[in-house]
Amino acid sequence: MESSSHSTQPRVLIVEHKTSVTQPLLDAVSARARRGPCSFTLLVPNSTHGLHKVVDPNDQGAEEARSALERNLPALSAAAGVEVEGIVGDPDPVAAIEDAINLHGFDEIIISTPSLRPARWLKLDLASKVSGMDIPVTTVGSSHEAHAVATA
Repeated sequence: MESSSHSTQPRVLIVEHKTSVTQPLLDAVSARARRGPCSFTLLVPNSTHGLHKVVDPNDQGAEEARSALERNLPALSAAAGVEVEGIVGDPDPVAAIEDAINLHGFDEIIISTPSLRPARWLKLDLASKVSGMDIPVTTVGSSHEAHAVATA
């Protein structure tokens, strides 16, 4: 049993690439906030570059991801109507989400698919993999409306 102050409210994990938040993502967060009280946490998987992708992706500085958090948290907080927390995760988005769920406990996930480099996240089939975690998942693209992938 969780003893945190958030235990009575659903906890929503927002997964965003290192790009800036999109209007569809802000709309999805705002719509979720209107459905009832909840808390939000933004997860940005750490970026890897060059040989770090192959040799040791966890040995990469998190400055890029932290910058994305700083840039995106104010707009997401405004859309949510509450302060959104932020965390940097594993370079592998699936592992980052699993870690966040296991360490912090979340009840719902909103995944924003990136507009600039969609190929990697789409090849990973991130939404389908995450939907197998028995947590409701909503995906939001850069140019289309949010849709639920799975519901518990």
